[in-house]
Amino acid sequence: MSSSLHRQNETLDERIKRVVQEEISIVPYDPNWPALFKLEKEHLLKCLPQELVRRIEHFGSTAVPGLSAKPIIDIFIQVTSLERAKKEIVEILELQGYEYFWRPSLFKGQEFYIWFIKRGDKGIRTHHIHVVENDIGRSDELIFRDYLMEHPSIAAEYQELKLGLAEKYRNDREAYTRAKTEFIKTATADARRSGVEK
Repeated sequence: MSSSLHRQNETLDERIKRVVQEEISIVPYDPNWPALFKLEKEHLLKCLPQELVRRIEHFGSTAVPGLSAKPIIDIFIQVTSLERAKKEIVEILELQGYEYFWRPSLFKGQEFYIWFIKRGDKGIRTHHIHVVENDIGRSDELIFRDYLMEHPSIAAEYQELKLGLAEKYRNDREAYTRAKTEFIKTATADARRSGVEK
């Protein structure tokens, strides 16, 4: 059975188990990452319903110049209606090969959100698309991104943490993410106190 056919026959539990066990690799910052975001943003704006999409943002470590990261572009799409997005955006992107998940939300203001994985020709992740309805302009994720941009020493600490955790949890993405949480929460709280929030 081909890998693509096998994936079509997976249960939700099997899909989740597969994606959380994929190897974590942290690589040096690639100056092409902003351009890859821009290309994907242009593609999404062309193929998704214009009246549904409010805003598209680059976040995560690939959005911070000089910061080592998993080579996966993290993208927020803020929509006017998550219910409409579940019907319209999911159908459009699944037909293009994006993997769709309805996930418990880490983002404030909503219980669940839409998540897509986009892969390259060799099946390696290239983008994560996070579709949310709440106002991403005040989100912790963008505040943390901006704080790292403005504080290179904090970004360097975060990079060292990620490198160690990627070694420790190479095939456990959930444990890797949990282990970063305290650092991110502390830095984001510092950012809010120092007025980085816009």
